[in-house]
Amino acid sequence: QVQLVQSGGGLVQAGGSLRLSCAHSGSIFSMYAMGWYRQAPGDQRELVAAITSNGSQNYADSVKGRFTISRDNARRTVYLQMNSLKPEDTAVYFCNARSPLAKDYWGQGTQVTVSA
Repeated sequence: QVQLVQSGGGLVQAGGSLRLSCAHSGSIFSMYAMGWYRQAPGDQRELVAAITSNGSQNYADSVKGRFTISRDNARRTVYLQMNSLKPEDTAVYFCNARSPLAKDYWGQGTQVTVSA
């Protein structure tokens, strides 16, 4: 059974930086596409960034140039480096793992709050 454990997040002022981490266990990490989603109160969950098993990256337009997703297959961990944070980035952030058979797994979520 795949498990995803998130760390990082917290409170930061606008313009600051945070890094989220997501540790994967229970399967072959290198075969999974990984992603970060976020959900603000009253909003639907949205894709922030994704990285395929071969390292190709995809970003939401709202975070391009500010956020970077990366993966370390040796550590079975995916990261989201968030720079130049804005108040509108405030949300609960979720790590996602998608298996080669397109089954989704989710982390526990972590709050990111950006103050103006």
